[in-house]
Amino acid sequence: MITVLAGGVGAARFLAGLAQRVSPREVTAICNVGDDFEWHGLHVSPDIDTVIYTLAGIEGELGWGLRDDTRVTLAALAGLGAEAWFGIGDRDLATHLLRTERLGAGVPLSAVTAELARAHGIEVRLLPVTDDPHPTMVLTGEGELPFQEYFVRRRAQDAVRGFRFPGALDARHAPGVIEALREAEVVVIAPSNPFVSIDPMLQVPGVRAALEQTRARRVAVSPIVGGQAIKGPAAAMLGALGHEVSALGVARLYRGLIDTFVLDTVDATLVPDVEALGMRAVAIDTMMQGDDGRRRVAAGVLEALDVSPS
Repeated sequence: MITVLAGGVGAARFLAGLAQRVSPREVTAICNVGDDFEWHGLHVSPDIDTVIYTLAGIEGELGWGLRDDTRVTLAALAGLGAEAWFGIGDRDLATHLLRTERLGAGVPLSAVTAELARAHGIEVRLLPVTDDPHPTMVLTGEGELPFQEYFVRRRAQDAVRGFRFPGALDARHAPGVIEALREAEVVVIAPSNPFVSIDPMLQVPGVRAALEQTRARRVAVSPIVGGQAIKGPAAAMLGALGHEVSALGVARLYRGLIDTFVLDTVDATLVPDVEALGMRAVAIDTMMQGDDGRRRVAAGVLEALDVSPS
């Protein structure tokens, strides 16, 4: 079994490639919920939905939302003077309406996520890291901002000073999460933002310890290539928080949590420095352009771990 810690577009694309290299029934994705928020009364789970839509092959051109979706409802909201800064499409609304209705009826997020995955014919097992509220708050010079306020509404323009996870102490790992880490043969930290995609999951009590103690082969894929983030504000966050803006800077954050670090061939000169941290380093082409690129990266990660596709 392969367990993937997943958050964001990079993780979704990696999972799509992985599900084409091994049996999707052998893959479990533990998904970040720190981005979840309420939008006009609806519970939105951006990272979970990105994974679902990408695995179903219906993701939008930018990696999120639904392909060729319309925004008539959003425009109508704006015309009524309501906030319309979060770009939810008309067909995408169905997901959030159903999720909100089911949560309101007392169904946990993990069960709702499984229902949505089945509806899209997805065989990868999808688990939110917790069923409990666990928001990511971004500390900035303008004060504390919920993640979507920082990322979407303010377009990640504020200088980041840190993060706070107010729900972490009370959050309980969702059913199956700890077992998925403990019983896996391989655990992959996907090419996701280490601060706002991966760390929120590690903040849930028991998750970091399970990752530290698992007997699985543990590998992380760098989201930084040539000193730049493939997508999102990871590079800016690294610099703002005093870390080296490079694949090596990411590897340092994962020290003690992984055995192997995969970085792009562009950064091959960093291999000795990464290995000096006490982990193995492997350089491959990590660009996931199109289906071929996704499959190639997944195959490269498996090869780095000497795992044969099934």
